[in-house]
Amino acid sequence: MSHNGMLTTGCIADIMRGTELEKPVVQILGSKRIAGGGEQSERYRLLISDGQNLYSFAMLATQLNELHQKGELAEYTVIRIDRYITSVVNRNEKGEKRVLIILDLHVVKPGPAVGEKIGNPQTLTDTGAGGGGAGAPSTAAAPARTESAGSVSNGSAYQNRSMGGGMHGGGASGGDNLSLENTLTHPISSLSPYQNKWVIRARVMSKSGIRTWSNAKGEGKLFSMDVMDESGEIRVTAFKEQCDKYYEMIEVDKVYYITKCQLKPANKQYSTLKNDYEMTMTNDTIIQECKDAGSSMPSIQYNFVPISQIVNMEANAIIDVIGICKEAGDVMQFTARSTGRELKKREVTLVDTSSAAVSLTLWGEDAQNFNAASNPVLVIKGARVTEFGGGKSLGLVASSVLKTNPDTDDAHRVRGWYLSVGCDSVINSVSTRTGAGAGYSTEWLTFHEAKEKNLGAGDKPDYFQVKAVIHNIKSANAVYKACPRPECNKKVIDQDNGQYRCEKCNADFPNFKYRLLVNMLVGDWTSNRWVTVFADLAEEMLGKSSQDIGDALEFNKDEAEKIFSAINFKSYVFKLRTKVEFYGDSSRNKTTAVAASPVNHKEYNAYLIKNIQEMTGISKH
Repeated sequence: MSHNGMLTTGCIADIMRGTELEKPVVQILGSKRIAGGGEQSERYRLLISDGQNLYSFAMLATQLNELHQKGELAEYTVIRIDRYITSVVNRNEKGEKRVLIILDLHVVKPGPAVGEKIGNPQTLTDTGAGGGGAGAPSTAAAPARTESAGSVSNGSAYQNRSMGGGMHGGGASGGDNLSLENTLTHPISSLSPYQNKWVIRARVMSKSGIRTWSNAKGEGKLFSMDVMDESGEIRVTAFKEQCDKYYEMIEVDKVYYITKCQLKPANKQYSTLKNDYEMTMTNDTIIQECKDAGSSMPSIQYNFVPISQIVNMEANAIIDVIGICKEAGDVMQFTARSTGRELKKREVTLVDTSSAAVSLTLWGEDAQNFNAASNPVLVIKGARVTEFGGGKSLGLVASSVLKTNPDTDDAHRVRGWYLSVGCDSVINSVSTRTGAGAGYSTEWLTFHEAKEKNLGAGDKPDYFQVKAVIHNIKSANAVYKACPRPECNKKVIDQDNGQYRCEKCNADFPNFKYRLLVNMLVGDWTSNRWVTVFADLAEEMLGKSSQDIGDALEFNKDEAEKIFSAINFKSYVFKLRTKVEFYGDSSRNKTTAVAASPVNHKEYNAYLIKNIQEMTGISKH
């Protein structure tokens, strides 16, 4: 069978001249994996053919890696390139090369179905990198015309030079008064710590507030921003002088030219961006606004989660949400016990077209300045899911972006729904606590029955309630030293110099707050189980604050033991959350108390009578 008419003949030469083509069709004749420092930095280099020319300077964007890993881009596969960009590589003494980066593609015909090389393609003569230099003298060694998968030539040279050998900066070596307009820019996905000459053009997705720190080495401040272009995203952090210089200038949603930052491996503990690298500004950094980005730059992408589905999300998950403010509470002002700081917060109820509601907590200026009048549409990029008492709520983190009444199709759609049916259709809230008296009924089970049902082994947690007695409490490690910030409960590191470091906040503090995290052995008539009880519920059960119990454990252990022993052998109706968690090759069913209330004997007796009746009914048959 002839396949000669399948390919866009001559398209590779046109692309290398800078011509923009509409969805050219090419054939893959080989590929090579270029190893990186992590999953996201792993790249695939392709040998492609248009039937006339061969070209080995083609790269697969990282978001398409899965296609290659699934074997969908095997040898002889014919693909349609739906979106692409080109980037210039400076290969030192070998001159410059234009690289084709494939951003989106469609498999026209799988390799096994094609089964052969189409045409008799020849290696493309270098056309230079300037975009108009067709036929420029070739100074680079031509890649070998190899057709077998995994054998593209010059792989090591390409790995070291194109991805790490200094992208051509388009003259971006001057000072602050040098204009970067019309500069040849480079895709974020192509950057690595080995480069030193590059300019990116990127849209700001989010911008943190200014954070300060103070420790034995000195004090300072920083802010960070997350930026994106068509190829990827990356975090940029500014310290001290750069913080002063650029903080006011940077605005979310605007597009900027950025050059001369230091790249280093990303700290995945603090970032969810799909990039193994992050940037730090230096004294040489230049940032200039791109005034005419227009539609050439992609807008911020959202992956909205329906509010009804938040109940299935794990705590601390970062999600995008759009909803209408159905109601908002008053601003609450209070003093943090641990720091003495004056704090402000406000609870906002969001609803969406899934006919569900969720509580959103705003702090500080967000709470003070929020205008609930006329039920605004809120769009949140990067909200954090929190869990308390079995209910799920939302909060903002440093990288979150909150927009009010944006002029978008999604916002208008939600507004239209709310005005037509939304007001009356919201009947449930994912933030409803499963604690006693919260109107939430959990199934009565014994510990043995919960084990028989294999609760917690599914994709999401299971909840049940049991009447159980407290047998033992691990009092020695019942509290930990936590970050003093009200919105953070991360364990701090005692640096033995009067300072306590919170890695989550990336800050040092002269103080900390105690926080309860109590492990109790509780049992019913069938078996025992270790249950974790968190701060608020533990304080309620023990009748003391975390701070009081922490002080007692440190300075008066006898008093602390009295506090814990006071509830030993007491019975409670526990509402429990259970979920199997994996640690390496082993697994453990982790059980957490979301509520604990004194036994209501009338309700418990009704449960027992019902059980007896069911057993009696079974025995009669």
